[in-house]
Amino acid sequence: MPRFAANLSMLYNEHDFLDRFAAAARDGFKAVEYLFPYEFDAQLLRQRLDDHGLEQVLFNAPPGEWATGERGMACLPGRERDFQSSILKALDYAEVLDCPRIHVMAGLMPTGVDRVQLDQTYLRNIAWAAEQAKPAGRDVLIEPINTRDIPGFFLTYQAQAHQVIEQIGADNVKVQMDLYHGQIMEGDLASKIRQYLPTGRVGHFQIAGVPQRHEPDVGELNYPYLFDVIDEVSAACGWQGWIGCEYRPALGAVPDGTRQGVRRWLAGRL
Repeated sequence: MPRFAANLSMLYNEHDFLDRFAAAARDGFKAVEYLFPYEFDAQLLRQRLDDHGLEQVLFNAPPGEWATGERGMACLPGRERDFQSSILKALDYAEVLDCPRIHVMAGLMPTGVDRVQLDQTYLRNIAWAAEQAKPAGRDVLIEPINTRDIPGFFLTYQAQAHQVIEQIGADNVKVQMDLYHGQIMEGDLASKIRQYLPTGRVGHFQIAGVPQRHEPDVGELNYPYLFDVIDEVSAACGWQGWIGCEYRPALGAVPDGTRQGVRRWLAGRL
């Protein structure tokens, strides 16, 4: 049975952020992930994890100026200093939170910049991040994201991400395989799980229903089948990672809106 982590940036929005740890634990989650922890002191988040017996399995490095539309800096020429500062900050948080994985968003492709220059910048930056993360035993995760949700995103396909890892050659750079994004961009998910999971280059999964990004039992994907595929391939290759529940509850932020969906689709799986 796959291990599921609650994404606290999207789930339990009926609660203040710091109260979402308790809500996730009450529903049976043993692990959490979220986008950005930097609004809060790392020790405060550590205490929430300890209080509720939760493991932190993933968060994102600072993405640049999120409020103005930036979605990562890794591919952006001229932002190398900002990128490096963001990685060091993320590693400081990962140390306190004992988090083994940091997702580094690629960023939007700026107009008028040659694709070769973007590729070279991205490879150098991800390689640098991996070098900084390695002594602490952290993995740097890269995620293909669909261009419907984030038009102009640099990294969009599974094959592209795996090629990046092969070019860099660092064993602590891995793919964050989001099945929601993958279905929108390319589909054929079961085959891609079978293709990529045994390589050792998949560090984490994420899930949501397609197309509306609600609970995984709503929409066009047969997640019970995909979970069985993950179980089967994991048993053969020894993969022991987590599946992040990064979806928007269909009931929104109404009282117990997240819990109703969790109890329905995750019954018997936590």
